[in-house]
Amino acid sequence: MTPKKKPVVLVIAEDDDDDYLLAKTAFERASVTNELHWVKDGSELMDFLLKRGPYAGRRDDGSPMIILLDLNMPGMDGREALKEIKADASLRRIPIVVMTTSKAEDDVLKAYDLGVCSYIKKPVDFGELVEAARVLKRYWLELVELCSPGEA
Repeated sequence: MTPKKKPVVLVIAEDDDDDYLLAKTAFERASVTNELHWVKDGSELMDFLLKRGPYAGRRDDGSPMIILLDLNMPGMDGREALKEIKADASLRRIPIVVMTTSKAEDDVLKAYDLGVCSYIKKPVDFGELVEAARVLKRYWLELVELCSPGEA
């Protein structure tokens, strides 16, 4: 008998309230029922991942995670958070999908150099956003084998 896979936790790092609400609604329309956490900048993302600051008491069951990362956020932006995540042995295996408005070639190249798994330009049309959520669901939540953070 195959062991049951743990559900994947989605973490959205997005500073814009409206963009987050649109993404959340798009995931709901795409029938994504996974646990969803929202952080507003790179510092809060690192606090969440490392269970510090306001997340010091956060419990988790070791479920795998996927980070949907905006690059352009105030304070610690997505690029800086990406560097920190990939430099930390306990976090570096977490798949990171950049979902941002920037399609600058420099941003795309730098993101891949830093270890992102995918780079998606945020769709401006809601229907396209729902379709992107469906594709993300099919690929990351149904096809790909993920490991839990810190798994050896």
